[in-house]
Amino acid sequence: MSAPTLDRKSRTDELVALEVSDLTVDLRTPTGTVRAVDHVSFLARRGETLALLGESGCGKSMTAQALVGLLDPIAEISDGSINLDDVDLVTASAGKRRDMAGTELAIVFQDALTALNPVYTVGTQLAEPFRIHRKMCRKQARHEAIELMRHVGIPEPETRIDSYPHQFSGGMRQRLLIAMAVALSPKVLLADEPTTALDVTVQAQIMALLARLRTEHDMAVVLITHDLALVAEQADRVAIMYAGNVVETGTVAEVFGNPKHPYTKGLLDSVPVSAERGADLKSIGGTPPDLHSIPTGCVYQARCPLARGRCVQERPTLQSVGEGRKAACHFPEETSNA
Repeated sequence: MSAPTLDRKSRTDELVALEVSDLTVDLRTPTGTVRAVDHVSFLARRGETLALLGESGCGKSMTAQALVGLLDPIAEISDGSINLDDVDLVTASAGKRRDMAGTELAIVFQDALTALNPVYTVGTQLAEPFRIHRKMCRKQARHEAIELMRHVGIPEPETRIDSYPHQFSGGMRQRLLIAMAVALSPKVLLADEPTTALDVTVQAQIMALLARLRTEHDMAVVLITHDLALVAEQADRVAIMYAGNVVETGTVAEVFGNPKHPYTKGLLDSVPVSAERGADLKSIGGTPPDLHSIPTGCVYQARCPLARGRCVQERPTLQSVGEGRKAACHFPEETSNA
């Protein structure tokens, strides 16, 4: 499939494909409403990969679900905006969001076997976007589906197009999911833990495929993961999340090379770079706060070695700590020197 031609706006304006501002998601629980995503803001630029990185439960996947309108009934967006191609997805009608699904914004889920419908052939599922959005006949849509399978590296697509999802390996199913996501050349692709449960070799192949498609289609890719090595290898910029908050942003090289938030530093220090047999492995002490009892001050205070009175009383906001970098910490320079 050929990459789309770029004819919108100037290159400078066009770089920003997705702008998320103060996104807030609340969950209704039997014991009250809790805040799962708290005023999250970030930009995703075309031709780049932005990683949302953090521990399990930090709000990464909830953020992705809010972006694509797949929140559970108990969850709702209570504040913020999601601007995609001059449309705010938070206030857009259901019909408008359906029109933009696949053409402007697409998502790759982590569990391909669950995401693909087991009772339909992969050809039927791959052809559906072309029939719905491009109004193609069955023959045309089938031809496009075959080309799509070939484009993502599925061998012998002419014969395998009538196979069912369970007849493919895990890596091939993930390729099929990616094919469905990029079928209509979306401006933004969300990849939610796209290499989960795949072996290392297949992981590398899937990430190489995403990188190639990102370049060919000039997409913005938002990679959701807890894998620091994956971020270091594949992402251009990173947003570190903790307890539903973004606590640090910047280029991967700068954030990983000189972290300005204690949580980022703790994550990096926990990676065993030169561990010796019998030596203790570093880790971040404690656990993330319960969503029902998020502290009024810094959300990281209970686990932070630099915490003091101001951290208990005042919630730090994302502030500039260098060109293109922000951190939500009262003492970013102390983190650098620690």
